[in-house]
Amino acid sequence: MTNFPAILVEPIPNIPDITPKTDLSYTLISATDHADLTVKDGNVFIISQKIVSKAENQYVELDTILPSKRALELSQKTDKDPRLVELILSESNEVIRYKKGVIVVEHRLGYVMANAGIDSSNLGLFEDNRERVLLLPENPDATCAILQKKFEHHYHCNLGVIISDS
Repeated sequence: MTNFPAILVEPIPNIPDITPKTDLSYTLISATDHADLTVKDGNVFIISQKIVSKAENQYVELDTILPSKRALELSQKTDKDPRLVELILSESNEVIRYKKGVIVVEHRLGYVMANAGIDSSNLGLFEDNRERVLLLPENPDATCAILQKKFEHHYHCNLGVIISDS
């Protein structure tokens, strides 16, 4: 039997709503410090992809998307909005398979995932009532590196940063 080190996961409470104007590093550091959480060498911050995408303004208004012939054909086979299918195709290198309700693709970042990771859940209400979706972060590795540098500068220790989806 192998002994693994204990892993303690502590959520950061009271993170405010994240918008495109949010300084994510400042917001997370402030919430962590306000919660009196201890940050030490070797800790890893695991950050929701959705809040990173929101902070990076990865929103797309569906009414700005013009579906291609391919998107129209695939939307009929999957019962998906043709504009959403067009976005899925534009964010993908390849369609791997599809069925009603889902399109499995190789995302442009190399991930194999459903619907190119495009999400419309829990985005909040917008005053203009336009239908929006949220794309994955543009460059999650670069975002992790930036956040890691800011966290390490603030906490004076070596830290890891992971952007994760549920």
